[in-house]
Amino acid sequence: MKAPLKITGSEKGTLPRVLLAANFLSASGGSRSVVEDLCERLHADGYELLTASPYRNGLLRGAHMLLTALRRRRDYDLAVVDLYSGRAFLIGEALSILLSAMGRPFILVLRGGALPEFAAGRARRVRACLRRAEAVIAPSNYLLEGMRPFHDALRLLPNPVSLDNYEYELRSSPRPRLVWLRSFHEIYNPSLAPRVLAQLAAEYPDISLIMVGRDKGDGSLERTRQVAAELGVSDRVTFPGGVLKREVPAWLRRGDIFLNTTDVDNTPVSVLEALACGLCVVSTNVGGIPYLLEDGRDALLVPQGDASAMAAAVRRILTDSQLAGRLSMNARRKAEQFDWSLILPQWKTLLAAAATKRKHGNSAQEKLA
Repeated sequence: MKAPLKITGSEKGTLPRVLLAANFLSASGGSRSVVEDLCERLHADGYELLTASPYRNGLLRGAHMLLTALRRRRDYDLAVVDLYSGRAFLIGEALSILLSAMGRPFILVLRGGALPEFAAGRARRVRACLRRAEAVIAPSNYLLEGMRPFHDALRLLPNPVSLDNYEYELRSSPRPRLVWLRSFHEIYNPSLAPRVLAQLAAEYPDISLIMVGRDKGDGSLERTRQVAAELGVSDRVTFPGGVLKREVPAWLRRGDIFLNTTDVDNTPVSVLEALACGLCVVSTNVGGIPYLLEDGRDALLVPQGDASAMAAAVRRILTDSQLAGRLSMNARRKAEQFDWSLILPQWKTLLAAAATKRKHGNSAQEKLA
C-alpha cells in the first residue's frame, strides 16, 4: 500500500500539523480537487501536512485513509476530512469514529450535491457523525441550508478559485463557441450538450462545442459521442479529454458560452472558473446552482435535462449583446467573491482554533499509543 504523502513546511513546530483525508487523484490521472489546492497553499505558508489518499479505487482509498489516521497518529495535531454521500459516507463516518477515539480534533467538509437527500434517509447516523467534529464546513449555501437539520453549527467556507490564473475577457459580442468542462459521468448529463448544439446548428453554421473532461468509465463519454453522431454534429464537437489544472484557463478562453448540463450539483469549481474568465454561463437549475447563480444577472438558468430551453438560452445570448455583456461582467464580479486571498485566511483561523481543542482529552491517545 502506498505511503501517505508527507509535506513538511518551513516553520515546523509553530503551526498545527494537519492530516487531510480527501481525494488526491490528480497524480494518477484523476481530477484535481480543491483540497489539493488547499494543501499547496498551506504548504507554502509553512504547514506540516499529511495526506491520504491517492488511490482511485474507493475501497483502497478508504482503507488507506483509516490506516494513515491510525498509524501516523503521532504525526498530526488535527485532521480535515471530506464527507460525501453514498458508499463514500462510510469512509467519513469511520474516520470520525476513529479520530474521536484517539482524541484528535477534526473538521468535516461537506461534499456533493446529493448529501442532503442522502442524510434525510440516515438522519441519526449523519447527526452523530457531524457531532463528533470540532467544526463542520459547508462549501455552499445550498449545503448550508440542506444540512442544517442535521447540525446546528455549520460554517460557510466556499470552494475558492485563484483569480490570477484566469484572464478575464468581456463577452459583449459572443461567438457561437460553446465550452463544457466536467468529468464524463451520468450525474453531469454530458449528452445534453450535443443535443443543445444540434438544435442551434442550422441557425449558426460555424457553431462548435468543446467538451473537456476525464472519462469516469460509466459509459457517459461513449453515449455522448453516439448522440453527437446520431444528430449529425460530430464534426462540430471536440473531445480533448482530461487536461491539467493549469491548462483549464486556455481551454475556457476558446469559447464564449459555457454549458453546465448537470443533474446534480453543489458549487462546481468548473463554473467558478468559467465565471472568472467572463464566459456567459448557461446552467441547469439544480442543487446548489440557484444558490450560486442569479438567473438573468450572472447566468441563464434552465430546467434540468431540457435541451430546447438550454438552446433558447444560448440563442438569447448570441442575439442580445446587452444581455451577453451583463452576464459576462457580473460573472467576473461573482468569481471575485471566491478568490483564494479571501478564503485561505479563514482556513488558517479555523485550523488554529480546532488544533487547540481535545474533545476527549489525551487518555484515548495514550491507550492507542
